[in-house]
Amino acid sequence: MAQPALWRLAVLTIWFIGAVSVAEAAEVQGTDAQLLFGNRVLLGTVEDVRSDQARIHTGEGQPRFVPMNVRKAKGLPDLKKGDLVEVTVNDQNLLVDVHKAGESTHHRVVRGQLAGPVDTGHDTAVIRTTNGKEESHLVRPVARSKVASIPVGADVIFLIDELDKIVDVTMGSVESVHQAAELGQQKSPLKGNLSQVAGVILTPLKDNTIVIRTEDGNEHSYEVRSLIQPRLATLSKGDAVVLLVDDEQKVTDIAFVPKK
Repeated sequence: MAQPALWRLAVLTIWFIGAVSVAEAAEVQGTDAQLLFGNRVLLGTVEDVRSDQARIHTGEGQPRFVPMNVRKAKGLPDLKKGDLVEVTVNDQNLLVDVHKAGESTHHRVVRGQLAGPVDTGHDTAVIRTTNGKEESHLVRPVARSKVASIPVGADVIFLIDELDKIVDVTMGSVESVHQAAELGQQKSPLKGNLSQVAGVILTPLKDNTIVIRTEDGNEHSYEVRSLIQPRLATLSKGDAVVLLVDDEQKVTDIAFVPKK
């Protein structure tokens, strides 16, 4: 059985490393030329660059491959392994644009910490930036559970949309993940009747169901809601996970340590 620290780390990993999955991706609805109705912005990390393509992990089942000429045509610098990027896709899930975090775009990235626990409804969060300035932002529904799970004082990266609302959040480094694990006692309570169940997968997703063995050695079977099934489909027997289970005993979200 894995050490208890693994579970604490796993709880934080999916909400902070990688980025938003297809189900959680920020829906950006604007009137400007670059962000049309139905466009989505995915926060991701460049895993590799070769053959004039960048492989980007966005939390989806498969990585996205972005041609380097998308940026070269605009006179933008090449992507490098480890770069934090914003990938814009249209309503057909096709690439529209890709920017390094912080580049001129209709979204902005803010590095900082939560100044305190988010409000009861998780609708508003106060960020303390790296220069000590405090900013209050509304939180889009797709990001509320993630923001509410951030320990106060952990170094994180917020994605702010054109309406000045938080649409995503991620950790800035491996060190930040460990820092967050140590600060985990200070995180805001999750909204609603949701519980976290840590364990190891015994039977991967099959017929909308997953079976895990919890830390106490017991086996548990859970129905998985269709919204997150693509993410569970990438996991195998023996993987350490933390399931977010609703009051109907159905899995609504999952945390896991990404495979190398």
